[in-house]
Amino acid sequence: MRRILSLDIYLLESMIGGVWKGFVMFSFLPEAVRLGLEEARKSARRAKGRLSVHDGDQTYRIRRFWDSGFALDLDGSDRLRGYVDIYDGPQHLYKCLVVSSADDGDERVFEFKWATPVVTQPAADFVRPDFVPAGLLEN
Repeated sequence: MRRILSLDIYLLESMIGGVWKGFVMFSFLPEAVRLGLEEARKSARRAKGRLSVHDGDQTYRIRRFWDSGFALDLDGSDRLRGYVDIYDGPQHLYKCLVVSSADDGDERVFEFKWATPVVTQPAADFVRPDFVPAGLLEN
């Protein structure tokens, strides 16, 4: 039943052809249907997204992420500024410097100056060969 309902919601949104940005311009939909569509979209986004931003002890779930910024829910998110860490579940992905934020509908959009990928091994101070044998066999 839930799968059919989500398919109906998808078809309804594609027929209407609207971009969902905090408020709905569908005056012909009843209030209960509109709120149901909004809750279904939020729960689908929560289940799909594993990205989160860590600012000290605070953790926020990322709604959208692109090469120069990210967006958080407007409710429950502070205005971040400075160094933050971005995680995909338990995996540390980036260290970022957040420089600005703006409210856009029901989300808060953050822009960062740089995002450095986190490496798991130290930097090498020598040139690594292309072919490295798996092991050394002695006579």
